[in-house]
Amino acid sequence: MSLIEHKNEWQHEEEKNTIQGSTKGQILKSALKQSLIKLNPNYLWDQPVLLVLEIASVLSLIVTLFAPQTQLGGTSIMAWQLTGWLWATLLFANFSEALAEGRGKARADSLRDGMANLLANRCIEGGENTEVVAATNLRKGDIVIVMAGETIPADGEVIEGIAAVNEAAITGESAPVIRESGGDRCAVTGNTVVVSDWIRIKVTVEQGDSTLDRMIALVEGTKRQKTPNEIALNGLLIGLTLILLVVVITLPVFANMVGGHLPLLFLIALVINLIPTTIGGLLSAIGIAGMDRLIRCNVVAKSGKAVEAAGDVQTLLLDKTGTITFGNRMADEFIAAPGVDKNYLAEVACLTSLSDDTPEGKSIVDLAQSDYGQRRELPSGAVFVPFTAETRSSGINFAGRRLRKGAVDAMATWVGLNMETLPPELKQTVNEIAQSGGTPLLVAEEERLLGAIHLKDIIKPGIRERFAELRQMGIRTVMVTGDNPLTAAVIAAESGVDDFIAEATPEKKLKYIRREQQGGHMVAMCGDGANDAPALAQADVGVAMNDGTQAAREAANMVDLDSDPTKLIDVVGVGKQLLATRGALTTFSIANDVAKYFALLPALFIGIYPSLAVLNVMQLHSASSAMLSAVIYNALIILALIPLALRGVKVKKMGAARFLSHNLLIYGLGGIIAPFIGIKLLDMVLVGLGWV
Repeated sequence: MSLIEHKNEWQHEEEKNTIQGSTKGQILKSALKQSLIKLNPNYLWDQPVLLVLEIASVLSLIVTLFAPQTQLGGTSIMAWQLTGWLWATLLFANFSEALAEGRGKARADSLRDGMANLLANRCIEGGENTEVVAATNLRKGDIVIVMAGETIPADGEVIEGIAAVNEAAITGESAPVIRESGGDRCAVTGNTVVVSDWIRIKVTVEQGDSTLDRMIALVEGTKRQKTPNEIALNGLLIGLTLILLVVVITLPVFANMVGGHLPLLFLIALVINLIPTTIGGLLSAIGIAGMDRLIRCNVVAKSGKAVEAAGDVQTLLLDKTGTITFGNRMADEFIAAPGVDKNYLAEVACLTSLSDDTPEGKSIVDLAQSDYGQRRELPSGAVFVPFTAETRSSGINFAGRRLRKGAVDAMATWVGLNMETLPPELKQTVNEIAQSGGTPLLVAEEERLLGAIHLKDIIKPGIRERFAELRQMGIRTVMVTGDNPLTAAVIAAESGVDDFIAEATPEKKLKYIRREQQGGHMVAMCGDGANDAPALAQADVGVAMNDGTQAAREAANMVDLDSDPTKLIDVVGVGKQLLATRGALTTFSIANDVAKYFALLPALFIGIYPSLAVLNVMQLHSASSAMLSAVIYNALIILALIPLALRGVKVKKMGAARFLSHNLLIYGLGGIIAPFIGIKLLDMVLVGLGWV
């Protein structure tokens, strides 16, 4: 193992140890401390249900301390127990959010520490000289030079040079990646390390808006903006709370009509038992945990809205190369046109590829050398013609000869033909390659087509099964490729996608996305090039590759730090799990509150309205034991559900309607049954211990 490899492995382990440095005990200790800090009413103002809970807890404490015994509805010991459990309920609710925040805080602290005291070599006087400045003083547009062994001080684009970069601090992967000027692999991220050569970087973001800043803000829950769905759910919870407050306020009126009396402490406890404290206490934790799961996938979201949108995605656009296939098409065969020697075809194909640094070009040279003995040397005086998006071909000029290789339609045009006037034998060869799932290239000299090159594109194993899973979840998959329709159709059939866009252009992608959205579908897409920017901006969920162009990253609402296009599937899974968890626990909470209503009211009113005894199916010992048991249950159920809120509900591979029915059955029915069992058991324990 080389020195650089040793260094990379050590850095990877150090980063991993730093991220995981906070033990569970430390996280729990920090969460308990934050639970007390979050008792500040200014903080709870954004969480109305918990604010009502805090007001009720304070009022309960006042009543217990100063009210006459008649207001307590029982002994002072019982009153203190009720008050204590009300405060415990509030602390448990705060604890759930603090624990969710604490899980990502270690990583945020590690990333923040990594940028502290970082210096940069900023270019001055036209770039000839440099000055050493703090990385925090860099501004958008500044030019910096980073040498081997130095840390990249800010997000930017490589404008000169080529280097191997260790991105372990961001992605956790120790293997260096190549970053160079031009193309779609020019972006670099602050806090990563250059391990070989040097690069000149143009800073592309202002301070406070870098990838690291976004990641830190994402994992620190206090900076997280509430999403539209979360705001709507908060509105529902406020409405339910107000309705139940009115209901409880009217109960003493009915009691007084028959000469009965309901103690104030009982009414306070009843309010807390009936309002949606369970989901109110877990709502923020669910959202923060969902965002944390996304960052653990090394995806930075620019907004929480994008994460939720991922959960509602119905159409998923995936690039073929690198997502559905391995990405590196390999030359498999040279097929000569009639009257052309195959060795001559191999020679021309090799010459046109000698300066082609793409994997395809290198594979053509390898095949020509291994099977036909061609040499890897450029002829003297040769001028290389690079590939461009306009010509879709590359080649070489030397000694009065012009040699080219490229896409079928491009090469047909270059020799003065079109797809219809291609020689029949060559046209059949092209069709056979395409129908087999390969990609055909044509080779030409001047105005003569010499033959075809068969490039093979290999489907990733297991990708068909993943698409089948998405289909079960109601998501339609669409392959996007620049290949011709025949090739695209074969790859689409083999991979199992539902549709494809062949010979894709920015306009085609944009048109397809808009058509899907007009049909009421949420659309997700991934991309890395400037030509993907319009589609990324139009899609409801746009995931840009971190090593892609600045235009792509600015247009998207998520950035994948691993630059792995298949991550889009994981993003959709995280979004669906976030929505499923929130829906499941909301269902449980509301069902839970309804059950408590029917469990508690008969026990509370049985002394005033004896005829209600028939409804006291739980046979609770007394009104005092019923209220105390319910308050204890209300606190403990929040604590019991925290792991589920943090872990997330497992998303079943089924349609939306069926999944909703499943949730109602499991969490709705569970929410109804749990209070009856829990309150009854607690009632028996409290009576047995003589605490009521």
